[in-house]
Amino acid sequence: MGVSLYTSRVVLNTLGIHDYGIYVVVGGVVSLFSFFNGAMASATQRFLSFEIGKGDQIKLKQTFNATLNIHIVIGVLIWLMAETVGLWFVNYRLNVPIEKMNVINWIYQFSILVFLVDVVQVPYNALIVARERMNVYAMFSIAEVILKLLILYLLVISPFDKLKSYATLIFIITLLIAFLYKYYCKKNFNESKYEFYYQKELYRTLISYSGWNLFGNIAAVARGQGINVILNIFFGTILNAAYGITMQVQGSVSVFVTNFQMAVNPQIIKNYAMENTKQTKILIFQSAKLSYFLMFLIVGPVFFNVDFILKKWLINPPEYTSIFIILCLINLLIDCISGPLMTGIQATGNIKRYQMVVGTLVFLNLPLAYLILKINRNPELIYYTSILISLFSLMFRLYFLKKSLNISILEFMQHVLLRVIVVTTVSLFVFLLLNKFIYFSNDWISFFLKSLLIIFIIMINISVLGINKKERLYLSEIFTQKLLKR
Repeated sequence: MGVSLYTSRVVLNTLGIHDYGIYVVVGGVVSLFSFFNGAMASATQRFLSFEIGKGDQIKLKQTFNATLNIHIVIGVLIWLMAETVGLWFVNYRLNVPIEKMNVINWIYQFSILVFLVDVVQVPYNALIVARERMNVYAMFSIAEVILKLLILYLLVISPFDKLKSYATLIFIITLLIAFLYKYYCKKNFNESKYEFYYQKELYRTLISYSGWNLFGNIAAVARGQGINVILNIFFGTILNAAYGITMQVQGSVSVFVTNFQMAVNPQIIKNYAMENTKQTKILIFQSAKLSYFLMFLIVGPVFFNVDFILKKWLINPPEYTSIFIILCLINLLIDCISGPLMTGIQATGNIKRYQMVVGTLVFLNLPLAYLILKINRNPELIYYTSILISLFSLMFRLYFLKKSLNISILEFMQHVLLRVIVVTTVSLFVFLLLNKFIYFSNDWISFFLKSLLIIFIIMINISVLGINKKERLYLSEIFTQKLLKR
């Protein structure tokens, strides 16, 4: 997270606000085609984890090879769309400086290459996660971060065009990391050794599942990168820079919860595959609650120090960055509860109605954003709309979880949502009360004291109000065991 935020600052300062905005929006156009890959990525993760849970090694190998073949086809389709519709949109519809078109097309082509490498890499990533080799996933992530630090040095000393250099270097790193994932899988997992395999029924099942996931992923892309393009149409590259910084903060802040859920998700799917519905329910409840608490611990200090952080981090942040980040963090807190619910529903394989209803709700972010900006050119309203839609989506996810796994909505509200609301309300009230007495002329001292205070308050409230007696005893046992080992 620290390196990610640092690299954003250096890249922004090196490229400048306008060029950084160009990179964000051009890369965003390529990401618009990611709904194909996202849909199949969810299917890959689900089916690999399911077969590992079932213990069928032959079916697991067949499934891996089938998903790899499908991802290769998806890569070809995305390349065709990117080089036709996408290329036309970049050259004739984006609100970018005409004199930069040569550089913009360079960035676009390398963004396509990065995306294609990511597409083919998905089955290997999914297999490592399904096999729960989180240490390997962590090592490769750290390697990627170190390489991105190296990029900063090369970018600063590069005698060539900075935008072109950045796009090229990002592609080289993506290719290298993809090779490491593939090499590790080949050496450690027999099912990852490629053999062309075709069974009509297996391909039909995978494509049918990912077909309904496709609808949900189109909606997610519309909310993320679609809004990025709409901001460009109405406001130009300045707000794309603000949006890009916000997305960078979102990615950095959510990394803790994303990786936590990444570790839990295979267990949810495997327990469902083994017909252990009780443990599946416990995992969904606990991971939803703990996801929120983890996010709240990170979001709290950022939320109350956002202006100070932006000033010290970026020196001269783009307009609207501060309010974008605050509203984005609120949205993240709501969405992180939904993650385990989505995994529970997807574990059943019965996602048709779920994707139709929730996918439609999420997709509404895009047309509503356009209409809102047509009526009132206040970009903040986009996030207020997104927060409202996220709340409705959470309620519908609960409804479909009840239909799919017979999990009581009332029970979820009692054991998860009520505790989340109580911890949040009490923590904010206590902090705002004590914050009146914290004032130092030194901004750094004030920042650290406020951050430590809000973290301390949240942790106390989580331990007293957020978790039940059984969970408290379990955590106490873990800490005791760790201390005894030392």
